[in-house]
Amino acid sequence: MIAGRYDLEREIGRGGTGPVWLARDTVLGREVALKRIGLLPGAQSADVRRAEREARLAARLNHPHVVAVFDLVEDDDDTWLVMEYVEGVTLSAVIKDGALLPDEAAPLVRQAADALAAAHAVGIVHRDVKPSNMMVTPAGEVKLTDFGIARAQADAALTRTGLVTGSPAYLAPEVASGASATEASDVWSLGATLYHALAGHTPYDVSDNLMGALYRIVHEEPPRLADPGWLGPALEHTMCREPRDRWSMGQVRDFLARGPDVAIHPAPFGAVGDDGTQVLHPTPSEPVAVPPVTADPQLHVETAPEPVAAPVSARRRSSPWPWVAAAAVLVALGVIAFAAWTGVRDTPTRTSSSGPSTRGTTGASDTSSPASPQPGPSQTKQMEQFLQSYLATVTSDHHKAWTMLTPAYQQASGGFGSYVGFWSTISSASPSHVTANPAAMTVTYDVAYVKADGEHTTEHHTLQLTRNGSSYLINDQLS
Repeated sequence: MIAGRYDLEREIGRGGTGPVWLARDTVLGREVALKRIGLLPGAQSADVRRAEREARLAARLNHPHVVAVFDLVEDDDDTWLVMEYVEGVTLSAVIKDGALLPDEAAPLVRQAADALAAAHAVGIVHRDVKPSNMMVTPAGEVKLTDFGIARAQADAALTRTGLVTGSPAYLAPEVASGASATEASDVWSLGATLYHALAGHTPYDVSDNLMGALYRIVHEEPPRLADPGWLGPALEHTMCREPRDRWSMGQVRDFLARGPDVAIHPAPFGAVGDDGTQVLHPTPSEPVAVPPVTADPQLHVETAPEPVAAPVSARRRSSPWPWVAAAAVLVALGVIAFAAWTGVRDTPTRTSSSGPSTRGTTGASDTSSPASPQPGPSQTKQMEQFLQSYLATVTSDHHKAWTMLTPAYQQASGGFGSYVGFWSTISSASPSHVTANPAAMTVTYDVAYVKADGEHTTEHHTLQLTRNGSSYLINDQLS
C-alpha cells in the first residue's frame, strides 16, 4: 500500500518517467492511475519538480478532455502522481491497427484540440503533443495526458542541456532549431498527429537518423498527403513552417467540429485584415462554395485557380458569334439611352423651393446625394425575424447558428466547443415579447428554455446586432 491509501493492482502503461499502475484508492473507493516519479538515477529532483508541475497545470485546466491529476504523494523515498484512471488505449495504439479515415480522425483530434485550446487560454503550452499522449476510451472520448513537460508562461523552464523538449517526429521547425515552444508549436504538433492518423505513419522518420530528421523538419517543406480528404486545409494550416501562418488551436478545433461540409476556412491566427486588425474567425452568414486549392494565408477564403488561357490555335478557331453578340449589346444600350433621354426631356422640371425633387434631374447643377435610409417598420420586422430565426436554429443546427455570430462574439463565447457545450443542453428556446430598436441595433426579448433534463426556465436578454449585407449578425449580449 502506498502512503497507507493506494493499493497497486497492475501495470497498465508507461508515462514519460516510468510505468503507470492501476491502483485502488481505499479511502474514496475508486480506481486511479499512479505514475512513479524519479526512477532515473541522478535525475530524481528534476523529475519530481516536473511531476509537481504536471499536477499544478492539470489542476488548473479541469477540462473534460484532460486527464485529471488528483494528488502528489510521497511514500518512503518514492514520489507518486495520482491521476484519473482512463480505461482505453492511446491514439498511437489505435493507429497501429491502420490509418484512419478523415471522418474517423477528425472527432478524435478535435477533442485534443479542445483541451489544448483551453490550456492556451490560461497560458499553458503542452510542448509534447503526440498520439501516445492521447487516451481514447471505448466510447471514443479523448483525454490528453502527460503535461510533465508543459510550461505555463509564469514558470521557469525545466530543460536539459543539449536536448530539445518533445518528441522529435512531432516537433515544430522552430523548436527543432532550438527555439522555445509556443502555442503555435502545439498547433504544428497536433497537425503532425493528424498527419500520423491519416497516413498510418509519422510525418518524419526519426528511427535511424535523428539529426537528419531534425534538419528536414527545419529546412524542408512540410510533407503532404496525396489524399487527405476534407482535412487537407487543417494539415496545410497547422503544418506550415512559419508560426504566424498557422491557425490558432481554437480555429483548428472549430474547423474539425464543422465537418466535411465546411466551405469557409479561417485566416491564420496572425493574419491581418484590410483594416489593420487581426483576423480571428471570419465566418460569413451564408456558406460559399470554394474550390479545394491552396489557401492564401492572408485571405479569409480559399482563392480559386487562375483561368488557363486557351492555346493560340484554339483561339484562332474561335467562333465569330461573340462579336455579333457584342454588337447587339451596343445597339441595345443605344436604344436604352435614347429612351432615357426622351423621358428626361418630357419630364417637367420642379422649381419649388420647398426641397429637392424626389425625381431625377440632369445637368451639372445637381450636386445633392441620396439621403441615408431611416430606420422603419421593415427594418424592425427584419431584426425581430432574425432573432426568432436564430433561436429556432441554435437548438437544431449548431454549425449554422454559429455563423450568425460575429467573429468577436464567437471569441467572447469561448469558441465553438464551449458554444456547443452550452446549447447542447437546451432542447428548445421559445422567444416572446420580441422588440427591436433599429436606431440602437438591439433586440430585447424573453426566452423560455426547455433543457435536456426537462427543466423549464425563462430569461430576459438584449442582443446587439450588426448589419451583414441584407441580414444581421449577433455582435454582443448586453443583458
